[in-house]
Amino acid sequence: MRPMTRWAMTGALLSTAVAGPLSVPAHSAPAAPASLYAPSALVMTTGHGEKAATTTPERAVTVNCAYTTSGTHPDPRQACADLDRVNGDLDRLATLRGNDAGQPCTREYRPIVVTVQGVWRGTRINYEHTFANPCIKETQGAAAFAF
Repeated sequence: MRPMTRWAMTGALLSTAVAGPLSVPAHSAPAAPASLYAPSALVMTTGHGEKAATTTPERAVTVNCAYTTSGTHPDPRQACADLDRVNGDLDRLATLRGNDAGQPCTREYRPIVVTVQGVWRGTRINYEHTFANPCIKETQGAAAFAF
């Protein structure tokens, strides 16, 4: 082997031996959090039927509640306030208002199902609730379900 080639190889190996342990591989470094707030992003749907599995969604909206409120919901700020008030317990959210509007509802059975999927404060949510008819959904359901 020529001396120049040997020196080049020795220099390369020495550089790798010295500098190699000083560099940290990218995959071992802990990832910095993208935000100080846990993610809260939900997709809500409604459709006429008894079960979400057999119902075609007729309307879908999004709600993002981490740090600032946004989404395609008609009132994302109120929807996030409702979710905060019940600490993400969607069973309590379905009967949050009660019939405080004094609006009488017919006793017809025309079921409407509301689904909520996504993440609330870092916890995965897959929720479904069926109201007897759209009037009951509007009077008993929280503002989060008014879309």
